[in-house]
Amino acid sequence: MRTTVGGVDEVLRQARAKMRRLDPCETWAAVADGALLVDTRTDRQRARQGELPGAIVIDRTVLEWRLDPASDSRIPEATGYDLLVVVVCRQGYSSSLAAASLREVGLHRATDLVGGVEAWLAAGLPVTTGPADVRE
Repeated sequence: MRTTVGGVDEVLRQARAKMRRLDPCETWAAVADGALLVDTRTDRQRARQGELPGAIVIDRTVLEWRLDPASDSRIPEATGYDLLVVVVCRQGYSSSLAAASLREVGLHRATDLVGGVEAWLAAGLPVTTGPADVRE
């Protein structure tokens, strides 16, 4: 039985302590250098905020299976455990937890975008109206 309760804020703090998160400009540069940008936002969020150029959209419920190079359900871009994956969500909270989960799977360079798409937009980085590269 657990004697102390850390809550989601503690889980988030621990997840972020294990990775170097990227700001919007660093994310843009990483993608230009070959990093895999993975958008986990919902359809509604993407419709409101726009699509990120070059991003692959993967539902959070199947993220680990699509990106684990050893998974039979992986996407073609999941080429190895050394792949730099930058996970993006709306505000940069769930993406931190998703990146931590990917690290647990073995993708030791997985990280996320600080501030999420809201920070991307505030930095003036481009968005498109679609179509999105949605992976099932």
